[in-house]
Amino acid sequence: MDLVETASVSESGEMTIPDRVRNKLGANPPGLVAFYESDTGEVFIKRVPSASEMAGFAARNAEATTDAPATELLREKRDSDQCGPE
Repeated sequence: MDLVETASVSESGEMTIPDRVRNKLGANPPGLVAFYESDTGEVFIKRVPSASEMAGFAARNAEATTDAPATELLREKRDSDQCGPE
């Protein structure tokens, strides 16, 4: 473990993550980090991927759920959108 930084904790429990740590995590505002506790009691911090990153991951790793050609699926979607609410 080479990266050593300290952060103060305010009365309300807030702390500022040091720049070097934020950069290492890739944690840019607005963003979330998660704290994990190991079996030995050590606490680790990790960046939580954004919703758009997760959507992109899902799209890249999704398996096809149908054998229909994409043009057919798009046509069905377009036709259903044109019908409007019932």
